[in-house]
Amino acid sequence: MTRPLTLAAVDLGASSGRVMAARVGPGQLDLTEVHRFPNRPVRTAGTLHWDVLGLYAGVLDGLRAAGREADGGAVDGIGIDSWAVDVGLLDADGALLGNPVHYRDRRHETAVSAVHALVPPDELYAVNGLQHLPFNTVFQLAAMRGTARFAAARQALLVPDLLAYWLTGARGAEVTNASTTGLLDATTRQWATGLLDRLDLPRDLLPDLVQPGGEIGRLTAEVRAETGLGEVPVLAVGSHDTASAVVGVPAEGDRFAYVSCGTWSLVGVELEKPVLTAASRDAGFTNELGVDGTVRYLHNVMGLWLLQESLRTWAAAGLPADLPELLAAAARVPAFTAVVDVDDPRFLPPGDVPSRIALACAATGQAPPQGQAETVRCIVDSLALAYRRTVRRAVELSGREVDVVHVVGGGTRNALLCQLTADACGLPVLAGPVEAAALGNALVQARALGGLDGGLGEMRRLLRGTQALVEYRPSGSAAAWDAAEARLS
Repeated sequence: MTRPLTLAAVDLGASSGRVMAARVGPGQLDLTEVHRFPNRPVRTAGTLHWDVLGLYAGVLDGLRAAGREADGGAVDGIGIDSWAVDVGLLDADGALLGNPVHYRDRRHETAVSAVHALVPPDELYAVNGLQHLPFNTVFQLAAMRGTARFAAARQALLVPDLLAYWLTGARGAEVTNASTTGLLDATTRQWATGLLDRLDLPRDLLPDLVQPGGEIGRLTAEVRAETGLGEVPVLAVGSHDTASAVVGVPAEGDRFAYVSCGTWSLVGVELEKPVLTAASRDAGFTNELGVDGTVRYLHNVMGLWLLQESLRTWAAAGLPADLPELLAAAARVPAFTAVVDVDDPRFLPPGDVPSRIALACAATGQAPPQGQAETVRCIVDSLALAYRRTVRRAVELSGREVDVVHVVGGGTRNALLCQLTADACGLPVLAGPVEAAALGNALVQARALGGLDGGLGEMRRLLRGTQALVEYRPSGSAAAWDAAEARLS
């Protein structure tokens, strides 16, 4: 190849989307943000929706910007990753039947008991291997039953697949994201048709599966006219952003745990086969599929959502909401003044998280935080405690030994949290890269187009050689963390 590949990595998060221009070649992996746009959920008639048309407009603007950034305007490939579980329904003409419902909308919970009446939780887990979350797609679809929109639906597309459909006219379901629906067999890596039949969901509601690295389609003439790009291939990547982020973990060997730290923290290990035991189900571990036949064996931890919602609440009240300043103040607060279970369901909906933290502390006999710095310290101590508990449980349940914890994503900027994670786990933490999902997205594209050879090991070697990492060594007392954990028992 005479020049590095130029790739557009579309990475959509819960609060914003961005298009990154990646240049990938032998010994080269550079990433530049060319366009960022807001992702603002909208509540109408009591239901929280994603503004997916606004997201699509942002993607088009970003692709246009990527073309301007590329040498000679040549973009070689496009990949899309986003959050999981949420779907858009298409009618018989392929038109979207309303904006996808947000996973934080409470309506999904109403279908849990109905699904479990047809397929008990232990049988569901034996097939899909998923941690029970009330917003998994299986519950979302069940909650839509009986609505006019569902009656008119002929196909359901996850968010990255929906955007790829609008770009190319081709429909599919990328397998790493499909594995989060609760309707994919974790062992066969195919749609669980028996499960669909038991739940009385039409088999043709779900499109054909696409593997990471496969070509979904080429930009349509309409999109080419809007963006100024040519017949660029849209490639399937790990379209669940965590799948791309785990590709972007710069690990050496397999004895590592990862914390993909953003709005959610996904904490786990990488395996070759799913763990479908009763103990795994009881511990709330999920077996989501990864790139190259791997399994992302992990637990969802509430993550930086607690900080994000606290900052939003304080800003609305006219209080200081500068996170670096609050983290600096929190570092001066004594450890373990208060701790909470960050996975407490009360923290899931949007709202006044600081008040909810105070209530959670009172429920466990602790004095609540007395100010903003104390609340932030409570959150970071509690997150590190959750990471410790989850890493240890992942090792126990999977048998995969761990020598290092890799923290990737936005949380790598939080030095206090990274150091506390090292202290809590008693293991070194390697923090970085921040843009692990976009990098993983670009690496899978580059390999599909012939710009890279090899598997995950070769991709990760390139990451280690090109991306800045920060190491945090463990310190402090394991007994102090044990005592903090005991408060939540």
